[in-house]
Amino acid sequence: VQLVESGGGLVQPGGSLRLSCTASGFTFWNSIMSWYRQTPGKERELVATIRGAGGSTNYADSVKGRFTISRDNGKNTVYLQMNSLKPEDTAVYYCNTFRSVHYWGQGTQVTVSS
Repeated sequence: VQLVESGGGLVQPGGSLRLSCTASGFTFWNSIMSWYRQTPGKERELVATIRGAGGSTNYADSVKGRFTISRDNGKNTVYLQMNSLKPEDTAVYYCNTFRSVHYWGQGTQVTVSS
């Protein structure tokens, strides 16, 4: 299993970013995919989840209405569109799938600052 994130960076408050995670080594189309984030000294926090079949989604309360998780099964890729970003969204964002154990990408830094 390999998960490779991209798309992080520095953005001003109120701005937008789109994260991507390309997956390989497992059957992607029917796998639940998630985005987590972590800041120093805090536990990793679940941000959003999308199911394979049907693509139903769930979000943390802190990002509802601002973030959108989506997937392209033809490209084995899951996305996180982040709008109206706030300084408290600053974190390392990780792509995740659970298949008996958790698998993680390397993480991508998102910094929201003026």
